[in-house]
Amino acid sequence: MFSTNSYRSLIHSSRWTPAPRMPEQSNDYRVVVFGAGGVGKSSLVLRFVKGTFRDTYIPTVEDTYRQVISCDKSVCTLQITDTTGSHQFPAMQRLSISKGHAFILVYSITSRQSLEELKPIYQQVLAIKGTVESIPIMLVGNKSDEMAQREVETKEGEAQATSWKCAFMETSAKTNSNVKELFQELLSLEKKRDMSLSIDGKRSGKNKRADKLKGKCSIM
Repeated sequence: MFSTNSYRSLIHSSRWTPAPRMPEQSNDYRVVVFGAGGVGKSSLVLRFVKGTFRDTYIPTVEDTYRQVISCDKSVCTLQITDTTGSHQFPAMQRLSISKGHAFILVYSITSRQSLEELKPIYQQVLAIKGTVESIPIMLVGNKSDEMAQREVETKEGEAQATSWKCAFMETSAKTNSNVKELFQELLSLEKKRDMSLSIDGKRSGKNKRADKLKGKCSIM
């Protein structure tokens, strides 16, 4: 079991570092990523934010990454919090939930246990938020490239998402499969801010349909 200092020393020794901590703004849109250690939470976030992938596993305490986006002709910040996969920091977990606007719950398709470990996290989101019906939540089965090691079938992930009344997607941070689509879909679920994501200035048919329904929002 790693100590808090061990986690921090590992993070600081890594060449991958989050954006410098800045004061939160009232118009920040906070996305919180949860999941067991080793499911690829950090890999998904780094693939989306930096377009990179790392093979080595480095335990995370909590890292925050930011992207400036435009939404309905105004500028705001997409703030993505990559949380620890450890159960040693319950207070940090509760704080992240209370401040979060949207949530990504990640498991590995190669580990049934990692899906089981999301269940108490979902229950805590429900307990703190009171309801999840108006909160964007994505259940994500990562490592879809490792089909030979699959333990959780796609239909099982879909069934769990249906039970939780949230969206579902399988991804691969390694092959960059559905990573941008994951964040696009998450933002399209937001009902209060009319948010939609534009990637590299190109709009897919799905994004265009989302724009018509929910407004326009793009990465700067």
